[in-house]
Amino acid sequence: MNNQSNDNEDKFKIIISVGDESGIGPEIILKALFSKEIPYNLDFIIVGSKNNLENTYKNLKSLGIKNIVDPNNYQIHDIQIPFEINKQKKSNGNASFFYLKKAIEIVQKYTNAALVTGPICKKSWSLAGHNYSGQTELLAETCQVKDVGMLFTAKSPITGWRFNTLLATTHIPLCDVPKKLSTQLIHTKLDLFAKFCKTYVNKPLLKVAGLNPHAGEEGILGSEEKDWIKNAVTTWGNQNKGVHVSGPISPDTCWNSSSKAWRDKTAPTHDGILAMYHDQGLIPIKVIALNYSVNTTIGLPFIRTSPDHGTGFDIAGKGIAQSQSMVEAIKAAFDLTKDSRLFNAH
Repeated sequence: MNNQSNDNEDKFKIIISVGDESGIGPEIILKALFSKEIPYNLDFIIVGSKNNLENTYKNLKSLGIKNIVDPNNYQIHDIQIPFEINKQKKSNGNASFFYLKKAIEIVQKYTNAALVTGPICKKSWSLAGHNYSGQTELLAETCQVKDVGMLFTAKSPITGWRFNTLLATTHIPLCDVPKKLSTQLIHTKLDLFAKFCKTYVNKPLLKVAGLNPHAGEEGILGSEEKDWIKNAVTTWGNQNKGVHVSGPISPDTCWNSSSKAWRDKTAPTHDGILAMYHDQGLIPIKVIALNYSVNTTIGLPFIRTSPDHGTGFDIAGKGIAQSQSMVEAIKAAFDLTKDSRLFNAH
């Protein structure tokens, strides 16, 4: 466990926004920073309420939790946000919003830094008047970036292979997915995906999942694949000879190879799958990778990662929240920035 209170310009910096403090964010941060899996030579700046972090530490200690760090040993950018006792959800949403805003401001001051975000509650943001469908959208707006991607990544502890799934559409109702999808959107997401993968592999192998069951079954179960998705994938592939892309592939089998590569070093690997919508991509990666999955935003001027789970309001304060996904988020933030050409090697 490292004392991180002294800022060192030569160290790689991880800026951590706490997220919604009424959830498990503060707990998993204090647990994750204790982990021996965290690279040693890192400088951490935590953005949130110092008082809340100290109270979380005291509470966890009182519950007999030993494997946690003392927040007083870390640099904390303490932000005081007015709190309305009779409107706790709104107040916590407002605080987590401004923690993220400040964290973005801080990470942009450094060339050797990445951002790790704690989980937030979208409903709480809405109650506080911050109408964003998630942190990704605020990040894109603040950084003035038009095209970003919500990528879920996980490094297998068994094989060392990195499992990547990018979402074509994100936080929208399922009924709106076919309306949102287009050739331009598919091409934009594949552009982002290829650029990301080329930071660590010379010729990426990408797959595109179909939208309908059995990828439409030649128009019998849905016409999108036959009408335009197949052509969109083919056209993009012809224009990007440095990438091998295939699809649309039946969604019920598309991730079979991912499951095998996660468990078996001898299994064929791929570099990423483009999912058409949120749950199509999230279900297989959460089932296969469990707590090793990390949410990252690609297309930003810096790396941003986040644990692949929610606020855990039902278990907050009980000391039972698992911190592996936060550990992986910190590790991935460092890996994706500094050692990207190496992290996919077995």
